[in-house]
Formats: sequence, C-alpha cells, structure tokens
Amino acid sequence: MTASTNDLHAISSYGPIAASTRVRLDDWFRFLRIQVTHHYYAGLKNNRPQSIAAHSASVAHAEIALRRLDVSGQRVVLSREASPFSRGDVEERLLSRAGHGTFDFDDALFDDGSRIRRILGTQDKCRRAVASADVVIAGNDYLANWAERHSNDVRVIPSCIDPRDYVPKTDWSITAHAPVLVWLGSPATEFYVAQIAPALLEVNRRTGAVLILISGPKHNDRLGPISHMVRRVPWSVGTFASAMSEADVAIAPLDDTPYSRGKCAYKLLQYAATGLPIVGSPVGANALALQRFDGVEAQSVDDWIQGLSQVVTDRASQRAARAAAGRTAVETHYSFDAWQARWCDATGVTEADKAFPNA
Repeated sequence: MTASTNDLHAISSYGPIAASTRVRLDDWFRFLRIQVTHHYYAGLKNNRPQSIAAHSASVAHAEIALRRLDVSGQRVVLSREASPFSRGDVEERLLSRAGHGTFDFDDALFDDGSRIRRILGTQDKCRRAVASADVVIAGNDYLANWAERHSNDVRVIPSCIDPRDYVPKTDWSITAHAPVLVWLGSPATEFYVAQIAPALLEVNRRTGAVLILISGPKHNDRLGPISHMVRRVPWSVGTFASAMSEADVAIAPLDDTPYSRGKCAYKLLQYAATGLPIVGSPVGANALALQRFDGVEAQSVDDWIQGLSQVVTDRASQRAARAAAGRTAVETHYSFDAWQARWCDATGVTEADKAFPNA
C-alpha cells in the first residue's frame, strides 16, 4: 500500500504484476498520469491456494488492513474483488460507503465454478459488488448484460492499450524461414493452446511452422505433443512486445463456455497493435475483435488447420493488409485515447487529478 493525500483509491486483490490489475487499473493511471492510493491486498500475482499458503503472513496482514480500511466519502475503483476470502461483504462495504464507488470486472466471475469458490462460498461476491457500486464498468457486452440485472448504471469499456507501447512489424514476408506463430498468455490459460494441438501439429507438418509461447518459463505437460515446435519465451514487461514482433501470425484459441464468453480479447489487441494477422476463436469479445481486425475465425480442428494454412501461405501484401486493418481498429476502438473521457466519467476522475504526475 502506498500513501497519498489524494482521495482516489484503487483496490485489487492482486499485486501490480497481475494482468487484470495492470490492464484494468494501473495502465489507466499511468496513461493519464494521475495520483492514486493503491491497495494491492497481499501484492501477489495470483491468489491460488498455493500462492496464499506460501505468503500466509502477508495475506493475514492484508486481511487485517482491508477490514480496517475506511474510504467513506472518497472515490473508489475496485477491480474484480478486494479479498479472495470475502463473500461480498467487504466489497459491499467499500463500494457502498464510498463517495463514488466504481466496480470494474473483466471476467465472468459470476460463472466461476472453481472448487475454491465453492469451498469459500464466494460465488455471490460479484453480484454483491455490482449491486453496491454507483457505476459498474464491464469489459464487454456479455458481462454488461449480466450486470444490468443488478445495477442501474453499467457501462461497457473494453480493456485498452496504448499502441505506442508496441513494436509494429514492417516486414510480412515468410519466404526465408518457416512460419512463426505466437501465443501470448499465462500458464493458467495454456490449456487453450493444448486444445488445438492437433491443428498445430498438422500445420507444422505441412509448413514447418513453429510456435513462440510467451508465458511462464516452466514446461507444461499438456503441451507435450507439440513441444518439438514450441519456443518458450518467459513473459516480462520489457520483452514481450519485441518477442511478438518476431512472429508472422498470432493465435487466440478459446473454448466456448460461459466463463470464456466473458473474456475481453486483450491479447488480440496486443497482436493487432504489433501488426500481426490473427487466427482466433470467435467466442465472446473475440468475435467482434476478429471482425474489426480482419482476423480469421476458427472453431473446429479443421477450421484451425485451414485458417492457419491460409494466412501463412497468403501473399505478404495480404498479411500486411490484415495488419493495417488491425492497427487502425485498435486505435479507433481499443486505445486509451479513444476511451479516456468515458473511463474518467465512470470513475469520477477529473482534470484536477491529471495535474498530479503519478511517479
């Protein structure tokens, strides 16, 4: 937790390295250069049982501090949840007592049927947070449609990026090397790649394609069948953008489940900002993003084989045209510049806040 005299509070159950905290909160504060008091719970990358057990002292301290936290009359932006152990009472208290309480979510938390949620009895937490907030920010229409059952002020604001943070490709030829595919994600979501392994193997057999996996550093047994074609690049803030730009085609597989339909297509924005043609599953927000980016939709294994084979054998000018469409669409539909007025209005951020550079 960092001290500040400002009355704007950002609350997240994850630390600043976690994707949702970074994307939905901290990137906005950095872009707008505003001063904010951060409450990062225990500061962990995730709140899986093994992470909590390994940092039990920090978690205990965080629980005590959170229950003492008084934001009465102040502005609060709460991302996802305040505590993994709360059943919604903590989120309800913080948001309802705030002078302006904003709840932001970018996953179908209401459809999270994980074992830990059932054990802790936290399935109803998202509803309580939505009902207690003055404004709800949903990352896509699917989430907004659910939230509107419990709130009178729901606003759709997609996950956004600054295209200037990316390294755009300038050459789309593949003649001098085997096609390079890329997937950007986390160890927890690598199973999406495993689900299309048969298609990746066939494309590798036909074209020699290899896959850059920008994720965690450790081997994943689920990806064993394609291990010979995978080059793993550990994700870091300083390296992921340049690693993406080395690829020729990006992949974005998802399964069509209620939880996946709440995903916000963030990796597709990053691919498009890099100038990568995309093949992806038209699930949830992915479907609209693929249309806007001139991407190729793939659902079945045959779809994936055909889609990937098509893009890697297209003329370089065709891949460049897809890249140009994606880059333009990112700037128009998914950039901080395009959404900052609506985000500030939803969160209560004013021009006065922007007068304070956030170090």
